[in-house]
Amino acid sequence: NKKLILSAVLLHDIIKNKNNSALESAKLAEKILKKNNFSLDEIIIISNAIKEHSFSKGKIPSTPEGKILQDADRLDAIGAIGLARVFSFSGSNKRPFYDPKDPFSKNRNVNDKKWALDHFFKKLLKLEQKMNTKTGKLLAKKRTKILKNFLKEIKDEI
Repeated sequence: NKKLILSAVLLHDIIKNKNNSALESAKLAEKILKKNNFSLDEIIIISNAIKEHSFSKGKIPSTPEGKILQDADRLDAIGAIGLARVFSFSGSNKRPFYDPKDPFSKNRNVNDKKWALDHFFKKLLKLEQKMNTKTGKLLAKKRTKILKNFLKEIKDEI
């Protein structure tokens, strides 16, 4: 249901914090949707999609709308836009690009809280395998290739 998916997409990140963003966003979304005359069934579908989309919680959504939302959210994290997001976020948090002694985490634990490049190995390169839909898988494959090409180029330059 396109209306439900688009509503979930618009509302899924209305609250951003470290812990229960998805759950808190779903609760606020329910209030917004009630005020905008969504039916109870529609609100439940949208709210569940939002609750189940989180990467960090490791959930697989139970509805088609939830699976599409989760794929869309993950696709936003990879490819050219995802690449820009990693370094924008890292720069704004004063996080260095990479560990100069071990840029690709060959002899240390991955730490994406300390090094921007580590986020590729901690999360981004894993997303292609976690897609729910055929379209999500196809788009993720293309976008993951962009990330891998970037890593190859950065390795050549370092």
